[in-house]
Amino acid sequence: MDKLIEKFKALSDETRLRILNLFLKSGKNLCVCELMDALQLPQYAISKALTILKSADFFTTEKEGTWVYYKLKKESQENKNILSFIKNNLSSTILDQDEERLNKRLMLREKDKCVVGIIPEEDLLKLIKEKIED
Repeated sequence: MDKLIEKFKALSDETRLRILNLFLKSGKNLCVCELMDALQLPQYAISKALTILKSADFFTTEKEGTWVYYKLKKESQENKNILSFIKNNLSSTILDQDEERLNKRLMLREKDKCVVGIIPEEDLLKLIKEKIED
């Protein structure tokens, strides 16, 4: 019962719900810098939210070179039920905007891996524009 309570406490925050929504919509493992750009939030806010979600057993991490990717844990029936509810019941303009920004950010990946890291927004927009024009 304590683990379930921890899961629901982890869901009681807008940023954490927005993060879960991005993982559910994209179906990809994501790094902190991609989430920062998608949510337009600073690194510390994303890291804090991910730490809480990981502690509640929603995520695991995979290190690849210098990158750490967060992977949604969907194995347990508890997580399947909770994530299904979130995927089917969350909707808002802000979530749509998050998803749109993430999709643009993911265009910068090479071989489905992040290669850009944390960069100023104007540089990011320039890179995305170049990628769209190619």
